Amino acid sequence: MASVHESLYFNPMLTNGVVHANVFGVRDWVTPHKMALLVLLSELGRAGAQLGLLERRRLNRLLLPLLQGPDMALSRLRKAIEECCPHLAGSVHIRLKLMAEGELKDMEQFFDDLSDSFSGTEPEVHKTSVVGLFLRHMILAYNKLSFSQVYKLYTALQQYFQKDEKKDGADEMELTNPEELDGKMEKEELDGPLREEEIACSGPLSQKQAEYFLSQQASLLKNDETKALAPASLQKELNNLLKFNPDFAEAHYLSYLNSLRVQDVFSSTHSLLHYFDRLILTGAESKSNGDEGYGRSLRYAALNLAALHCRFGHYQQAELALQEAIRIAQESNDHVCLQHCLSWLYILEQKIFDSCVLLEHSVNKSLHFGLPYLASLGIQSLVQQRAFAGKAANKLMDALKDSDLLHWKHSLSELIDISIAQKTAIWRLYGRSTMALQQAQTLLSMNSLEAVNVGVQQNNTESFAVVLCHLAELHAEQGYFAAASEILKHLKERFPPNSQHAQLWMLFDQKIQFERAMNDGRYHVADSLVAGITALNSIEGVYRKAIVLKAQNQMSEAHKLLQKLLIHCQKIKNTEMVIRVLLSMAELYWRSSCHTIALPVLLQALALAREYSLQYLASETVLNLAFSQLILGIPEQALNILHMAIEPVLAHGAVLDKGCAMFLVAKCQVASAASYTPQKKTEALESAILNLNEAKTYFAKVDCKEQLRDVLYFQARLFHTLGRTQERNKCAMLFRQLHQELPAHGVPLINAFK
Repeated sequence: MASVHESLYFNPMLTNGVVHANVFGVRDWVTPHKMALLVLLSELGRAGAQLGLLERRRLNRLLLPLLQGPDMALSRLRKAIEECCPHLAGSVHIRLKLMAEGELKDMEQFFDDLSDSFSGTEPEVHKTSVVGLFLRHMILAYNKLSFSQVYKLYTALQQYFQKDEKKDGADEMELTNPEELDGKMEKEELDGPLREEEIACSGPLSQKQAEYFLSQQASLLKNDETKALAPASLQKELNNLLKFNPDFAEAHYLSYLNSLRVQDVFSSTHSLLHYFDRLILTGAESKSNGDEGYGRSLRYAALNLAALHCRFGHYQQAELALQEAIRIAQESNDHVCLQHCLSWLYILEQKIFDSCVLLEHSVNKSLHFGLPYLASLGIQSLVQQRAFAGKAANKLMDALKDSDLLHWKHSLSELIDISIAQKTAIWRLYGRSTMALQQAQTLLSMNSLEAVNVGVQQNNTESFAVVLCHLAELHAEQGYFAAASEILKHLKERFPPNSQHAQLWMLFDQKIQFERAMNDGRYHVADSLVAGITALNSIEGVYRKAIVLKAQNQMSEAHKLLQKLLIHCQKIKNTEMVIRVLLSMAELYWRSSCHTIALPVLLQALALAREYSLQYLASETVLNLAFSQLILGIPEQALNILHMAIEPVLAHGAVLDKGCAMFLVAKCQVASAASYTPQKKTEALESAILNLNEAKTYFAKVDCKEQLRDVLYFQARLFHTLGRTQERNKCAMLFRQLHQELPAHGVPLINAFK
């Protein structure tokens, strides 16, 4: 189950995806690219009514990303304009050519004519519009240039145009197919994120460009990390920004977020401290918050530092930083900061002992101070903790329903996603795969409430990754390995290996591969996957290693591992894994012919499963108890308890578990038929054959060859008893084929439930 506390990180840059940047000392200046935009605006005003409504609408949509984005090559600008209005693109090119190949006075005259756009009773451009502000900024910036600077600008314009002419000449020589000239620019090239080559060639960014760049990258890191620049490229660009203005506080914070992507604790700490240092040194906080601004920066700096240390597992350092934040917040009487501190205090205390007191107090205080976000996170954390404590599912769902009311009331889109992911994980914990599948589909079919740019994935969050991972595992359990592979492929594309949520799908991918290898009897392949699983989850890795050793008949080594794992899981109160370890130990005792020792172990597992409301594990434990009773010679009693446990397995279980359950039913039917009358015995054996056919179908679906071999052997014996020679020979032939393909470990057929 995913943690719900990732969103507690204080992020001063993001407010509805918008960065509040204040670049000190960085001005707008005139560049050749901006002059090309000025020519475009001038020609657009001249065209007037000649432009159609559709063309004008396209151009208007094109202008905003052009005005906000970094400088680009003239060829790409022309291509973008041609996409909207080919005639206007030609006019812009001719006008630029006349200016670049003319004299300096032509450029002077051009800037003098720009002021006419604002004249008249009905001006072409309003002074306060986006285009009007851009024109005024450029005119003002040009008028402030000295003569030498004007000449350098003119020289740069000539080079800008000549570079485009040379590129066009080279392209014409290289292209042999004229249809290649008709390729269209995708809309996402302008509306989407900036490409690395554009950033590298754009030179120093102006104030507006820097704000746009930071806003875009911060939004992408939150909503769709795959569309953001690569960590190294983004850091390089941020270093360039900080080279021109070291006091650019928001650039330091984006550097902090970027370092978190690659789990670089040193760089992230360094950037975070620089961010708050710059806020205090520049007085940005004090300007907006009065004298309280300095103290606010200090306490939130300590709070963020605590969150950072907690994220990297440095709990002692996190506790010290949190104590500092609490002290400063109490001195300033900042209740909002104190509630954030209380939430993080609960997380730190949870690492030491389980306590709901802090969390309940945090929820009540958050509701009192009107902090629905924190209150909802607290409720969901309580639900998570009580799910692990074995509370009834209906009570947990009622609590989540109350938090959902808060989400919809305040349009908390991210928490809606987290809530649905929580429900999916809870139903999986309780063994209700159908309900988990329903919740997963609900999240996948939802549209985010947050406004994001075109081409940006909306639900690219941890919740989305968790739900997709559960969905892949559910499909794999039902034998739909192709569908599971498609889901994992989608996860790999959406969350690349260097992204912060990639470890989720990596673990599920390794687990699915492990199960397939075990089903196929390729234990050496499964053993090679254990190292990868251990690196991502040490407990799962040790458990899987024990399973491989057990399959390879290395009973002593498997038992030692399971004993150590059992002690560790009991210590950390991982009840689900404790039950699974107990079931594996019981199977070891069966294989070692210690049937009486297995019974107390199974009863202990059953008591835990029922105490913690783990219905599916309880049903699986009952099946193991039925198998024990079969071994001990009381198949009638085994059949009675099988009818109690088999329904949840068939309704919510994995295909392999369904096959094992039906195989066990058939074994019990055959064992019980020994004392029946001949006619009744024949009916019982016929019923057992039908159950074996169903088990065979399940095993074939997951390609479990060892179990298929056992079923065929059992069926051949039953057909022989009934005198059905043709069916017996067919099963015997299929058994022989599988027996030659698979190694025989010499373990009696009756001594294995799975």
